[in-house]
Amino acid sequence: MRYTPAGLPALDLGLKHESEVSEDGQPRKVSMEMRAVAIGGITKALGAMALGSEALYGGFITSARNGRGLLFHVTSVEPQA
Repeated sequence: MRYTPAGLPALDLGLKHESEVSEDGQPRKVSMEMRAVAIGGITKALGAMALGSEALYGGFITSARNGRGLLFHVTSVEPQA
C-alpha cells in the first residue's frame, strides 16, 4: 500500500488471465499479464483478498505514466469462489 500525493491509498497490482477461446473454429489458449493500479476505497477490498485470488475486475485502461505499455485502473472487483 502506498499513498498518492493527494493522500489517497493506492495499490499496485499484477493481473493475470488464462483461458481457451475459439479462433477460426480452432481452440486457442490465451494468456496475458497486465499491470494495474487501484486508488481510493477499492484498495480495502483488494487488500483483503489473498494473493492469487480469482476475481472479475472492472475499470479502464490508460497508457502508463512513462508512456511504455498500458495500465489498468481497477474501479470495481467481484471475488469469485
